[in-house]
Amino acid sequence: MSRQVQITFDAYAPRALSTFWRDALGYVIPGPPGVTLADGADPLAAWDDFLTRLGVPAEQHTARSAAEDPEGNGPRLYFQRVPEERAGKNRLHLDVRAAPGLDGAERMAALEAECARLVALGATRVRRDEPEPPFGAGHIVMADPEGNVFCLD
Repeated sequence: MSRQVQITFDAYAPRALSTFWRDALGYVIPGPPGVTLADGADPLAAWDDFLTRLGVPAEQHTARSAAEDPEGNGPRLYFQRVPEERAGKNRLHLDVRAAPGLDGAERMAALEAECARLVALGATRVRRDEPEPPFGAGHIVMADPEGNVFCLD
């Protein structure tokens, strides 16, 4: 039997980081439990209202967040505030499949376009690794707004 996976990010600013990954992956921020959001409603505002009604102090409203695949296929992403700073290179990273089925110059052009979009959202470009057939198709190494390394693949 297979298992579902949730990827958890330790973060300085969980809500901001969840918004970056929502936009990067085409995910959504889920609404609070038991709350039906109207079309176009802001789920983050709904969370603020929900947490206020529960008596959660305002400074804790952004301590946790999540992003989910709207089609239910990809893993859920969970973001939690932690007191310690990031200590070094992450030992696990995400590969964002931004050019499926493409090869060579066409693939690298698609990766460059996605890189530009993510930089505009707050990511940092780290480096470009050129294709090295037969095993390396080429990719772009990036970092999210908190420095977590990921690849456009």
